Amino acid sequence: MLKATLRSFLAHKGRLALSALAVVLSVAFVAGSLIFSDTVTRTFDRLFASTSADVTVEPKQDLKSPVPSGAVQTVPAALKAQVAKVDGVAAAHADVSVQNVVVVDSADKSVGPTTGAPTIATSWYVTRRSPVKLTSGQAPNGAGEALLDADTADKKHVRIGDTLTVQAQPGTFRVRVVGIATFTTTNPGAALVFLDPAVAARELLGSADRATSISVDAAKGVSDPELKRRVGAAIGTGTYDLKTADEQAKSAAADLGGFLDVIKYVMLGFAGIAVLVGIFLIVNTFSMLIAQRTRELGLLRALGADRRQVRRSVLTEAVLLGVVGSTLGLAAGIGLAFGLIRLMSAFGMNLKATEMVIGWATPVAAYVVGVGVTFVAAYLPARRAAAVSPMAALADAEVAGVGKPLKVRAIVGSVVGAAGAAALAGCAAATKTASAASLLGLGVVLTLIATVIAGPLLVRPVIRVLGGAFPALFGSVGRMSQRNALRNPRRTGATAAALMVGLALVGGMSVASASMSASFDRQIDKTLGADFTVQNTNFLPFTQEITDKVRGTEGVRLVVRQRFAPVAVRLPDGKRVETTAAGYDPQVDEVAHVTYAAGNSAAALADGALGMDVTFARDHHVRLGSTVPVEFPGGRTTEMRVGALTDQDGSGGFGMQGGLFFGIATVEKYVPGGQDAALYVDKAAGTGADQLRSRLERTLKPYPQVQVRDQADYKKLVHDQIAVLLYLVYALLGLAIVIAVLGVVNTLALSVVERTREIGLLRAIGLGRRQLRRMIRLESVVIAVFGAVLGLGLGLVWGVCTQQVLALQGMSALAIPWGTIVGVVIGSAVVGIVAALLPALRASRMNVLAAIAHE
Repeated sequence: MLKATLRSFLAHKGRLALSALAVVLSVAFVAGSLIFSDTVTRTFDRLFASTSADVTVEPKQDLKSPVPSGAVQTVPAALKAQVAKVDGVAAAHADVSVQNVVVVDSADKSVGPTTGAPTIATSWYVTRRSPVKLTSGQAPNGAGEALLDADTADKKHVRIGDTLTVQAQPGTFRVRVVGIATFTTTNPGAALVFLDPAVAARELLGSADRATSISVDAAKGVSDPELKRRVGAAIGTGTYDLKTADEQAKSAAADLGGFLDVIKYVMLGFAGIAVLVGIFLIVNTFSMLIAQRTRELGLLRALGADRRQVRRSVLTEAVLLGVVGSTLGLAAGIGLAFGLIRLMSAFGMNLKATEMVIGWATPVAAYVVGVGVTFVAAYLPARRAAAVSPMAALADAEVAGVGKPLKVRAIVGSVVGAAGAAALAGCAAATKTASAASLLGLGVVLTLIATVIAGPLLVRPVIRVLGGAFPALFGSVGRMSQRNALRNPRRTGATAAALMVGLALVGGMSVASASMSASFDRQIDKTLGADFTVQNTNFLPFTQEITDKVRGTEGVRLVVRQRFAPVAVRLPDGKRVETTAAGYDPQVDEVAHVTYAAGNSAAALADGALGMDVTFARDHHVRLGSTVPVEFPGGRTTEMRVGALTDQDGSGGFGMQGGLFFGIATVEKYVPGGQDAALYVDKAAGTGADQLRSRLERTLKPYPQVQVRDQADYKKLVHDQIAVLLYLVYALLGLAIVIAVLGVVNTLALSVVERTREIGLLRAIGLGRRQLRRMIRLESVVIAVFGAVLGLGLGLVWGVCTQQVLALQGMSALAIPWGTIVGVVIGSAVVGIVAALLPALRASRMNVLAAIAHE
């Protein structure tokens, strides 16, 4: 049996090659994501471990927010002297390092990275842990001198002697580049500007008495944990965060982990799609191969092979396919990881491909995925093979399911589909976002499974409609192509299912993204009343200098500031919620249209008061006039009265969770040193919008990071951000289509072999080669369009339900992108034509007499 299995596998290797591609793709994405993330993690672990001080004293990070306030938390510089006296301390140094700076050259062009990495201004001093070394020029000495890292200097064409402008929180100052520093470790992609230590605190923090952290070196024989304990005992741990080198490295790695997780999950998403679609392809391939080998399997049974041996033979072929596919996929994954490393280098994160990490978990995961997928996919066909009776060798019966009733599928598909429909209905009726999202996920999974199970039941009614015009348009060729697609509903359903999965995904996400865009458009039209909005391109806060420049621009009547602050509120129901609140100037009503359920802007922005979203307030038993304790960074606390409740459909720009907002004076009081995140600008009477825009752009020319946007620009910005998610979905769709095309090619190719004698007879009675090719192409088109119709129908249902979940967050507009849907259906027909090219060509080249004699 083993010899027969190996011979059978080698005899069908050409037919199995397309199935192996699905395994290769899925394994490649799994292996590539693991290798890339392991390489980045190892590289940065070494970087953080080698550059972290034995103990670091930092301001206490009690509140974190995804929206920065612009305020820099500091420690007293005098703390250095106090720490230096602690027993076991070999040396202590006051560090100054800030990321809320912008550096521009003499042509008013940004010197910082454009990839989202920060521009860091820091004090220059050399230790054994320094990530850079001076390679040309001299160290900065006194005011007006700076070093620049070599990567940034090379990329932005900055040379020694050039003048740069640094826009920092205390103010703008100019420096001359006196030297270039080169990274001795991995460059994380940031731009680094080094200043004289005596100057850095004054220019970057506004006071020589402040520092951002204290670095402490341990004396010989003193461990890091012991040093941390001694320093904590001396200065107290309630005000400061103390971290050993290991803890600092882990903290930095955790911050980096979010970025790595995005890449990892995206790639694993691609792997998941490849696995899911590949299963359909492999099931179909093995089902058809077994159908074609009915006589062979019957002869094996007649010669004494039992059912277990036949089933084991088919599964052995599947395992061999999985091993070959996994091996090739692992190699492809290494190539994919290499490409990602090179791509990251292009974006400024200089990773070394020679230091690629391939841990033991990567090949294990590769073979588990590859072999597991093929084994699972081949199990049902293997059971069918074991059911072949010895008499099949004489009867030449087919076991692929032609003509067999679909009652079991109908019952199972109906039950699962009903459960999925109930979950989606529950999602649409839910009033809580968490429960609605859970029901949506359950409904998506169940309806997908139900559609796959019941797909063959839909083949005959749907394809009769889709191919109804074929006989009239193409005559007998069209009629035969339609009947070929109807001949085996199971096979047609499985072939179309591969395409259906990808198109259901793109259909659902297209509806969701279009609805999000329409909702944001509606919300912008409803709430934003300012003529222009001034913001950083990366939404980071900007300096007071920019606010002053905008206010001083000719033709500006009003400027309303927006500033963010991380806060925590303790609510009457006992919950403590950390969120981000927004601060506004009192004239906010002139630039925004706020809908209130109770109170007004004046009450919300009054001293000691705040505004809150009415739904959030209701959920946590907060009423108008309630007093809630509010915590701010640095341990500052106060009690604030709820002066107004907004009803902005869950959005409207007033903060984040809870929609908290208050007067900007409150932010300045409790978050000193904060920066404005946006300016809402109205034009003066007699000044045209275009005229004011050109003046603002001229005023802000020295600040390339700042943009002036009107409502149309703001909508485009939102649409572009949503489009990034949609592009990812389209990429997933592209992968699904590639594998689906392989599935259609495989099905048609095996179908041509299966119908060799039939094709020979058709050719003998006068069917031309061109007509034969057309028949196979039409069959392919109708299968592809069938998959598109099922997928888009399912996707539309998912998209509408997703919009119902979004509506709970204020995005209440439903938009269906009909242009995209029509384009996808047309594209599916094109996919069908492309997939049929090779099988149709092969069929047309058959020798007529040899085909008739084929058994």
